[in-house]
Amino acid sequence: MTYLHNIGSYFLMIAEMFRKPTKWTVMKQLILKDIDDLIIGSLGIVAFIAFFVGGVVTIQTALNITNPLIPKYLVGFATRQSIVLEFAPTFISIIMAGKVGSFITSSIGTMRVTEQIDALEVMGINSLNYLVFPKFISLMLYPFVISIAMFLGIIGGMAACVYGGFSSLEDYIIGIQTEFIPFHIVYAFIKTFVFAFILATIPSFHGYYMKGGALEVGKASTTSFVWTSVVIILLNYFLTQMLLST
Repeated sequence: MTYLHNIGSYFLMIAEMFRKPTKWTVMKQLILKDIDDLIIGSLGIVAFIAFFVGGVVTIQTALNITNPLIPKYLVGFATRQSIVLEFAPTFISIIMAGKVGSFITSSIGTMRVTEQIDALEVMGINSLNYLVFPKFISLMLYPFVISIAMFLGIIGGMAACVYGGFSSLEDYIIGIQTEFIPFHIVYAFIKTFVFAFILATIPSFHGYYMKGGALEVGKASTTSFVWTSVVIILLNYFLTQMLLST
């Protein structure tokens, strides 16, 4: 019953988030601040991870192609497929659940502990719109982060492939271009938008409805990371089944 209650509260929070909007002049500043905190502040770690994981994917693929009859361009093909379809949209989203999700939960949870949310309600401000809606809007720019992860993952794979001596640059580029299906990009960005919504709302839910003191803020951050990751993995399965199965 507790889980059903939490699910009901989650959907009520989403509905309430769009009611009684905050004045635009105030909301604009909140959105810009959240874009800086959640999107721009994440570019460094995303770029670092994407570049080197792309290199690792390429090396592992190349080392497993031992048959001389298998063309070398398949290294680039496999790297592109792995990064575009799964690594960039899903793996990066789980990492962001730790970085961005924990930040959202702890910041809102701290406001709950220090009774700042109660103060907003007393002033007649819709606290859910004030706190959660800017994060939701700013994370609509999340596909920009994922597109950078895709690009740098492929570049990292190219660097590992060429400098590791696994394949030539020409073969790697041919592999990237081989049997390219544009819908795979659409599929990746559909997943990205769904995951962005999850990254904005589940951590906000755990921060907004937490109870207790400062110690519980840390526990709420951990719980939000776990549940955000679980929901992302489950939705990844269902979206893949719906969008790619023929």
